[in-house]
Amino acid sequence: MATAPSIFDPSKAAILLQHGHSGWLGAEYLDHGPDWVELALPWHEKLVGQPETGIIASGPIIAMMDMATALAAWTKRGKFVGQATLDLRVDYTRPAKPQHTVIGRGECYKLTKSAAFVRGIAHDGDPDDPVAHVAGVFMTLQAPRA
Repeated sequence: MATAPSIFDPSKAAILLQHGHSGWLGAEYLDHGPDWVELALPWHEKLVGQPETGIIASGPIIAMMDMATALAAWTKRGKFVGQATLDLRVDYTRPAKPQHTVIGRGECYKLTKSAAFVRGIAHDGDPDDPVAHVAGVFMTLQAPRA
């Protein structure tokens, strides 16, 4: 008897965002589609790089985009598989607005047996005026053969 394929639901997997690095950052699930996931990084004083600016530092934004694109890869694949960030290029177009939440939308546009190709944008309210663009590759982790 065949079993039904497992379906990865990022809205239910968002519990991952409450633990570890993502939990400390305060990243939150917003929405998803068949090959994309959207997260929010609410402004918090602990995320600010230079206190006098009130702007979320680049590190938390990169971490959020890594998670959004990873979730997008699992969503498109339809299941959770071990994967590692092989490459994540981040192009900043401007600083985020002071004391604003940053929204990150990750998309998986191509899957192979061993890789997921992703891209996305981070913005602070207007997707047509992004804070950053990302592009990357996740490599699936294969269990060693006995």
